[in-house]
Amino acid sequence: MAKKKKGEEVVERARGVADAEAARGWLARRGLQDIECIVPDQAGVARGKMMPVSKFLDGPSMTMPTSIFTQTISGDYPEEGGGFEHDPTDGDLVFEPDFTTLSVVPWASDPTAQIIHDAYHRDGRPVDIAPRQVLRRILDLYAFKGWKPVVAPEIEFYLVEPNTDADYPLKPPIGRSGRPEIGRQSYSIAAVNEFDALFDDIYEFSEAQGLEIDTLIHEEGAAQMEINLLHGDPLELADQVFLFKRTIREAALRHKMYATFMAKPMSREPGSAMHIHQSIIDAESGANIFSDEEDGSPTREFFAFIAGQQRFLPAVTCIMAPYVNSYRRLARGTAAPINVHWGYDNRTVGLRVPNSSPQGRRVENRVPSSDANPYLAIAASLACGYIGIVNGMSPDDPVEGSARHLPFQLPRGLLEAVELFADCEELVEIFGKSFVATYQAIKQAEFETFMAVISPWEREYLLLNV
Repeated sequence: MAKKKKGEEVVERARGVADAEAARGWLARRGLQDIECIVPDQAGVARGKMMPVSKFLDGPSMTMPTSIFTQTISGDYPEEGGGFEHDPTDGDLVFEPDFTTLSVVPWASDPTAQIIHDAYHRDGRPVDIAPRQVLRRILDLYAFKGWKPVVAPEIEFYLVEPNTDADYPLKPPIGRSGRPEIGRQSYSIAAVNEFDALFDDIYEFSEAQGLEIDTLIHEEGAAQMEINLLHGDPLELADQVFLFKRTIREAALRHKMYATFMAKPMSREPGSAMHIHQSIIDAESGANIFSDEEDGSPTREFFAFIAGQQRFLPAVTCIMAPYVNSYRRLARGTAAPINVHWGYDNRTVGLRVPNSSPQGRRVENRVPSSDANPYLAIAASLACGYIGIVNGMSPDDPVEGSARHLPFQLPRGLLEAVELFADCEELVEIFGKSFVATYQAIKQAEFETFMAVISPWEREYLLLNV
């Protein structure tokens, strides 16, 4: 519903309505003139159309070509092969609005709304390569078992000075003190206060969109921040991450800064992650299936979920670390994991079990980087755990002490990661051959684009020495 009662006062929600008729009133009461009809592509980039509110209300569905889901991050298209084929006509898909995602665009110069859409073929079939539908596919597997996953993402990002020349390294921005950060400032309140005006805008923009921030902290890197979101439904939380990225970038631009979600934007600074906390509740009782209802001890499902993640996370690393740059973060001697060991309250492993009550028992996946598409990263993580549970898998022993000296278990580069994904029969069955072939083709094309660029390292060490 669009409204809820709070005492005698009627308070209208900032985000989401039930249907098109409720949207008509919601938009009218706010005097909104335009609406951004958006859909996340494979990179998590917002694609879509802007239209007058009146036109949207006359017929809320829209069409766009099939190719928006096969475009690379550089705007190119992959070659056919390996099971991937382009739609020969690049015909239109139908995009239907999800009215629960309706919200304002608080940074727009004119009164503007936004709404996320789902993709369908003209015969009504969901588009199986659309990221939002991919996540729904995984959630349906859980629903069939009577389970509801719960997730809570943590998103790290950097603030940097504007940079218009890609040949120059990024630098931390100037804060209110007039000086850039030059050292590590983990959890520093003073370092956060350097950008108070920016964070005020982020909170204001978020509140206007109905996005709920749990905490905001300064992370280890220079001008590196982290925003934690409240736990909830995976699709809703993926929507929130998608919208948060837009929000943070727009707020930063207001203050003459860039906000970047690159996994490793600066060579001497830590990488940025998108940790995903995960638990599963019984849809009927609401109990956490990771904990025994009688004594609160960990259940078979809890250990099997961990085992599934241990077994299959390497094969979905290409989704959680989707670019060449992502693998610069997954390096030994950093805070990022290099393996899929697990441990209790251990931040050196890929899978951490935080201290919690039995009802709050969860598994934190520390592998994904902040450049990942939130829909696909959450889908991939939950898929691994699902396979573990339904197959009754068992994990290895938890690691006590540091795991950073242990061998690599994650792929070291994008091509290796994509090959692991395409060769994993269990994951191909869950994600579908069409999505796997499309994703593989896109990543191979992006790698070829990267290989066409000569790096400073090559000029530095090869120019006069070989």
